[in-house]
Amino acid sequence: MQDIEPFYNWRHLYISEEDERSPFYGQEYSEFEFSQTIYNYYIHPQWDDFGSRTLYMKILFADYEQGYTIIELIGEWNDAIENDIMTIRRNITDQLYGYGISKFILIAENVLNFHSSDDSYYEDWQQEVAEKGGWIVIVNMPEQSKYDFVKARLTNYISLMDVPQWRTMKPDLLFQQIDNWMLKYLE
Repeated sequence: MQDIEPFYNWRHLYISEEDERSPFYGQEYSEFEFSQTIYNYYIHPQWDDFGSRTLYMKILFADYEQGYTIIELIGEWNDAIENDIMTIRRNITDQLYGYGISKFILIAENVLNFHSSDDSYYEDWQQEVAEKGGWIVIVNMPEQSKYDFVKARLTNYISLMDVPQWRTMKPDLLFQQIDNWMLKYLE
């Protein structure tokens, strides 16, 4: 797991630790010291700790004018024990929402497991962003995690989408593709 780095090909466009509106503003990283773990497996030091013991993230891109952000996740999304959705909401998305972000793209191809609990945080988040014409989309969630996500009926609030070529796209093109799909889906 220590070899899985957050996607870095957009760093010439956006760096979360240099964005004053980012929850990770001013964060400093070590390239050599591996200190964060997911179940005793070290992860690359570029991943950001947002308060969960099993899930880490990296804000890959944020466009405050267009009102969207792209966040990559790694680990185990555990609402049953850790209440990760509450932690994501309180520590990350609520702050971004305060700066006008209402469209959230979560890249979840490295989310190894998903454990559900109550859906109230999902429902509340979806209602909040919908008031501003927003949405939440999870991209490329692995089949085993997707199965548990669908089984918990969380697709009532968050859309799942596969975009295997997302790494070859610029962030604005990825956003445009997902936004166009969501406009058709929500009609």
